[in-house]
Amino acid sequence: MQLGLPFGEAGARAPVVDDALAPPTAGAIAPIYFVRHRRARRYLLRVEYDGRVRVTIPRGGSRREADAFAQRHVEWVLRQRAVLSRSRFSADDRRRLRAQAQAELPKRLRELADTHGLSVTRVSIRNQRTRWGSCGRDGHVCLNWRLVAMPQWVRDYVIIHELMHLKRLDHSAAYWRLVAAACPRYRDARQWLRAHGPELR
Repeated sequence: MQLGLPFGEAGARAPVVDDALAPPTAGAIAPIYFVRHRRARRYLLRVEYDGRVRVTIPRGGSRREADAFAQRHVEWVLRQRAVLSRSRFSADDRRRLRAQAQAELPKRLRELADTHGLSVTRVSIRNQRTRWGSCGRDGHVCLNWRLVAMPQWVRDYVIIHELMHLKRLDHSAAYWRLVAAACPRYRDARQWLRAHGPELR
């Protein structure tokens, strides 16, 4: 869940959290924190899954403008938090889906790995709060159990996304070309995740 305001050119540094930023106008959208990122091309506003608001400041951006950007979107923030506050799954649903994930996701991942000539060392099913999956340099892939609540084609995109990290452990243009070749509908899947992913948290 993210909004952006175009700004400037991309840089090359990692993001830096600015803990000193605690704007007095935060008001209804507190808690809020700010991150400076030289690679960011615009101001970005994101509601984390714990309800915190993250504002990314691009190279050359200012604290004042970042704060103003956040304040202009208070209603959007409140809407996103309302979505996050609704729990879609009961305790029984979660137990059932986690069992289903353990049975289905490792098998599907290995099928797709074989299709693309890739080798996976280990597959883990986890209760990740901020990501759908991850891939380590050692070939260990972790998947979020909530993938089984998604359409099959979206689930496959997430799995392919992680598998392609076995070829490139980054998100460069070359990496996304690998994803596009393996999953031509990946943009549609990403759009589905942006629209419906928060409902599954």
